Amino acid sequence: MQTHAISALRSKRGELAGQIDALQDQLRQAMIDTDHVDCTLRLFDPDIELDEIRPKPLPPRHHAFKGQVTRSILAMLRTESAMDAKAITIRLMAERDLNPNDKTPQKAMTKRIGAALRNLRERTLVQSRRGDGAFLEWSIAASRSPH
Repeated sequence: MQTHAISALRSKRGELAGQIDALQDQLRQAMIDTDHVDCTLRLFDPDIELDEIRPKPLPPRHHAFKGQVTRSILAMLRTESAMDAKAITIRLMAERDLNPNDKTPQKAMTKRIGAALRNLRERTLVQSRRGDGAFLEWSIAASRSPH
């Protein structure tokens, strides 16, 4: 039993050391890129005070680019007959390597998915109906046949 624990811990340590190496490489490259931008800024404004430029915070890990959530939802609904918003949230979080039990990103994703579903329904791309539980079930809207 002890050898399994040691083996698992050695493996985890190797994984973390690899992450540290990769992050150090990213940091080194970001510092080089910042120096290049600073030099370019000084070409245009030699008197610029670079310390006055505030760093911008990174977007949260659950941030998505415009349209990414909508595309993912439509792709899911094309492969499933119907899904509720909770199932869509869990699946989308899993696709993005987020822990579905972490309440903060789960709440943000639930709001984002709800807004995307309502928008898709207004555009008549999806339809909703009362499901067995408390959630609406969503599916791709039946196509209208031209008359």
